[in-house]
Amino acid sequence: MNGTRTGRLSLHLLASAMMASTVHAAGPELGPGASLIGTNSLLTRTATLSSDYFEGRGPGTRGEDRATAWIADQFQILGLKPDGPAGSWFQEVPMIGQSSTTRLTFHQGGSMEVLTFPQDHVTWSPVQQKSLRLMGSELVFVGYGVVAPEYGWDDYKGVDVRGKTLVMLINDPPIPDPADPTRLDDRMFKGKAMTYYGRWTYKYEIAAAKGAAAALIIHETKPAAYPWFVVVNSWGRERFDLEGTGEPQLQAAGWISLERAQKLFAATGSSYVEAKQQALRRDFKPVPLGVSADFEGTNTLRRIQSKNVVARIDGSDPKLRDEWVVFTAHWDHLGRDTQGTGDTIFNGASDNAIGTAGLLELAAAFKRLPVPPKRSILFAALTGEEQGLLGAKYYAEHPLHPLIQTLANINMDGLNTWGRTADVSVVGFGNSTLDDLTREIATRQNRIVLPESNPEKGGFYRSDHFEFAKVGVPALYLKGGMDFIGRPKGYGQSRADEFTERDYHKVSDEVKPDWDLSGAVEDLRLLFEVGDRVASDPRWPEWKPGTEFKARRDAMLKLNR
Repeated sequence: MNGTRTGRLSLHLLASAMMASTVHAAGPELGPGASLIGTNSLLTRTATLSSDYFEGRGPGTRGEDRATAWIADQFQILGLKPDGPAGSWFQEVPMIGQSSTTRLTFHQGGSMEVLTFPQDHVTWSPVQQKSLRLMGSELVFVGYGVVAPEYGWDDYKGVDVRGKTLVMLINDPPIPDPADPTRLDDRMFKGKAMTYYGRWTYKYEIAAAKGAAAALIIHETKPAAYPWFVVVNSWGRERFDLEGTGEPQLQAAGWISLERAQKLFAATGSSYVEAKQQALRRDFKPVPLGVSADFEGTNTLRRIQSKNVVARIDGSDPKLRDEWVVFTAHWDHLGRDTQGTGDTIFNGASDNAIGTAGLLELAAAFKRLPVPPKRSILFAALTGEEQGLLGAKYYAEHPLHPLIQTLANINMDGLNTWGRTADVSVVGFGNSTLDDLTREIATRQNRIVLPESNPEKGGFYRSDHFEFAKVGVPALYLKGGMDFIGRPKGYGQSRADEFTERDYHKVSDEVKPDWDLSGAVEDLRLLFEVGDRVASDPRWPEWKPGTEFKARRDAMLKLNR
């Protein structure tokens, strides 16, 4: 929490606290396993994992060692089995840590301007080498930097951008509906919702695939879904990537602030507003800006073996126990603010100590069932989510159990801390039959299931379940509802906005005195019931027609027949 609290709860005392936890009866609408999930144990686990003892849970730090050991201890106390290689609790995830000091200079005509870090830019070199020197790279504006054949959209138009520095907008092209310009066209990039084309990871990937030397994304708070300080706190420090990915890499990457982008376009005789308008046209072509960039810097590299913490409960049916349901939550956060003063620990209570605590709650509930589900259940506390879903990506590329025998991934990234709701949100609603199952069980809780309230934020592509979806595994990502019982309309959105502004990726993300975890418990009970059904029902979850992940799953199933 604050910088004065450094003690660790002993495992004995913590286990006693869990056993003494107040458990609210689930009522006749839910089964006995779900009724074992309670607010006190969830809060205790969250407070422990977000305490200063774990030093912000940064990968490759003492905080990681402590956090992963504690999670493994909890799995062992609960009576689960280790699921890593050679009977270990861990799946090692090899990473390269990289700290960059980058000088970015713009040249136009005979003038030169050195941009200020971090006010103007946050840049780095994705290449795993000790120095960065990219001189005189021409800046080219490529609009949203999207190549989407299914929408008939190509921002590159065959223009050779090799060796260039691409300047691009965040999110998808917001195409107005021809019949109603006040709305977005649902036929283009899912209208209000974000597609993967709007995600920053895609923009760097396509730029590298096109042979660009560097890419700069222009930050705007609303379409990015977070303010500039999140860019600084997330990328202006040591970053990690999987070791030896083999994927094309940019020499330099990063973000420039909106204010700096406005100056850049004004210096070309145009304006940022005009450039954005041009980028909304299907016939848009890349625009050379008449500016070149120098990137110079040094990289400090270190190799680490980070860890996914993995535990299992074996299925009770000999014929089905080799089939799996995977529950996930990321344990990592941002570590320490090495440049700050006062409280320097990013405790990450909501992001994502509480999700990991929820993972342990579910493990405890399943373990206490008189008979385990027919299929086996894997509980994976994943590393590197804050670095680009790295632990989930590594698992998807090196699964501990065959993906073809993995029926579903159920992911938790943050839980509701503000009380009970009459609704619950599914991020990416409509993608799979898991959503239908969730709706059926929520109805028994007297709740309704709705799509996420802010689909333009691209939540489906921002957490670990996405890496499972990419390889074809049906995935469910639940978020707390917005219709809070006994609260005025708009209360939920106001609390969510307040968290993003005040606490998201800040040292202030700590357990708050006004937390009410009754809603989180209700959501966890819902996830328990979904997982229990998937682990026992004869019918497998499926992607729905038209979903981008269905073809991968269908091909996998076809090969297995």
